[in-house]
Amino acid sequence: MANLTTIVAGGAIAAYGTGFWLLWRGGDTTRRGMLAATAIGAALHAVSLGRIMLTPQGIDLSLFSAAALVSLMIVLLFLVAAFGKPLDRLGLAVLPLAALTLILRLAFAGEVHPLSHLPLGMQLHILVSILAFSLLNVAAFQAVLLAWQDWQLRHKHPGRFVRSLPPLQAMETLLFQLIGAGFVLLSASLVTGLLFVEDLFAQHLVHKTVLSIASWGVFGLLLWGRWRYGWRGKTAIRWTLGGFAVLLLAYFGSKLVLEIILRRA
Repeated sequence: MANLTTIVAGGAIAAYGTGFWLLWRGGDTTRRGMLAATAIGAALHAVSLGRIMLTPQGIDLSLFSAAALVSLMIVLLFLVAAFGKPLDRLGLAVLPLAALTLILRLAFAGEVHPLSHLPLGMQLHILVSILAFSLLNVAAFQAVLLAWQDWQLRHKHPGRFVRSLPPLQAMETLLFQLIGAGFVLLSASLVTGLLFVEDLFAQHLVHKTVLSIASWGVFGLLLWGRWRYGWRGKTAIRWTLGGFAVLLLAYFGSKLVLEIILRRA
């Protein structure tokens, strides 16, 4: 089983690498190839992750399994959005990230922290949380891309990569659309946590709860500032990256400390 899982995951990594190379080359023909390679990579990613995460003891949500699951969700969101939004260039960050999380999961194959059978409400909370994090991760990538585009245009020497991007205003509008959708999902994540988690402030959950609420507040203020004062440009980029950094600590900070540093489940 382990060998087959490694082969399938290796196929996903190779497909992601092919998609990245085609995206870097550019062009309509290579774009179709990139989307096809990415779709194949996502399918293999899902199969390999299913074999890794579904254990006799329950669903494994250890650090690297969770990271690989989040990266799969990001790839799927990227694929869906790429057909209707100018998101192609985000693949230059999304595809290597997905490949890297699979490599790390294979490298730490012995690190398994399965969850016992969970009630439906908790499963819903976990799913919504992963979707919220994934969408806001895409927004963070978009903010980095927007910052690079803005810097290049301000210094009046945009390269081929920057010239291939949509106009700055369209990129900024897309950023706030991503943040708005992510904020709704993050709100749903907090609500389902309040409803279905037995002790939201229990050990190992208190920091996640506090940081998630703090991140929700950052994104909420950013959206309010956009609506009330027309915040844009560097202000929007900084708030987006700041809010996502707090959310990243909330979702993976404790897992990193407990599983890798303290070696505890």
